Amino acid sequence: MTPTSNTSTNNRRLPTCLALGTAGLMVFTGCATSSEAATAAETTTESTDVATIATSSSTASETGELDLFDSSVVHTISVDFNQDDYDSMIDTFTATGDKDWISATVTIDGTTYENVGVRLKGNSSLFGLTAETSDNPEDLPWLIRLNEFVDGEDHQDYEDIVIRSNSTETALNEAVAQELLALTGLAAQSPIATAFTVNGGETELRLAVENPDEEWYEDNFDDEDGLLYKADSEGDYSYRGDDPVAYTDVFDQDVGDDDMTPLIDFLDFINNSDDATFAAELGNELDVEAFVTYLAFQDLIGNADDIDGRGNNSYLQYDTTIEQFTVVSWDLNLAFDTANVTGGGAGGAGAGGAGAAGDAVGGAGGGPRGQANVLVDRFMADADFTALYETRTDELGELQR
Repeated sequence: MTPTSNTSTNNRRLPTCLALGTAGLMVFTGCATSSEAATAAETTTESTDVATIATSSSTASETGELDLFDSSVVHTISVDFNQDDYDSMIDTFTATGDKDWISATVTIDGTTYENVGVRLKGNSSLFGLTAETSDNPEDLPWLIRLNEFVDGEDHQDYEDIVIRSNSTETALNEAVAQELLALTGLAAQSPIATAFTVNGGETELRLAVENPDEEWYEDNFDDEDGLLYKADSEGDYSYRGDDPVAYTDVFDQDVGDDDMTPLIDFLDFINNSDDATFAAELGNELDVEAFVTYLAFQDLIGNADDIDGRGNNSYLQYDTTIEQFTVVSWDLNLAFDTANVTGGGAGGAGAGGAGAAGDAVGGAGGGPRGQANVLVDRFMADADFTALYETRTDELGELQR
């Protein structure tokens, strides 16, 4: 994604001047560039023992008063499952790519839930995962779904928790990015630090975030009957005709009554409208102000893995009242130019958490952003839209001053 009239804009980085309470510590990143700030926070927290920082949550856990997404403390999450079930799940994934659910006992800040669904979560973060590299499940990315097997089960109204993958030791780059995203006014996924344990093994410091589900949607959008579509990593924003079946492996609908028609109509418009119609009517189809903010923010934090990155990471929210889409951010583990060390774990299974915030992104492929996205390409090809993007980039850059 390169502005047509100012290619240097993409190279700017959002300076961060904030105090971030994560892992029970106050990490002062100072007035540095985003890469420098994330690296400094990474170094500070990397030397802190997980067991030590987890003690800050013990008292609140015992009294049952700890809010799940209170980011001022380290939360405790332990998962216990049958080893044979786990081995079978890994075999299925390595053979077919399918991510099967298995049953587990999950304890969240002292509260235990039985028969909880857990499965692998991620795409490039799971590259290279094999039976031989799966001996450390505490390092893998997970989706924990409390109501997968038990109807109505939740923890403080939350049904899903995502244990994120990251090629750094602490995932502070994504935690900082999510906090900054929320400051822009766009929908973010609240991050928390967790002391994460699987089957009584090693406890690892892992980042958990909200999963964009019904509860998250209600917290972030006003339209009670709205729809939320997730872009699949193997898909794109192309128009594939008016048959919903053609989009089965391209988009998943995660919120709202099953209805692919608004999405299909939107894809038809952004792909097939002529340039004049696209420029004149895009504001009817898309929240342009939010999209400009989204594009500027992703570039300023150095995240090349967004809507037009190799993972096609995005959601599309549809407001049924005003009949308009909003692009929603998802997956910020490569923020601040963090390298993606693949291999199936938090730092790549067997990679020992290699990589550090500030490393250059490697192996993105397909150009500076990873892959084409028709919405981004057409938007940035229009001089007026590019001017909006450049103005918003300057505005976000001024927030730190």
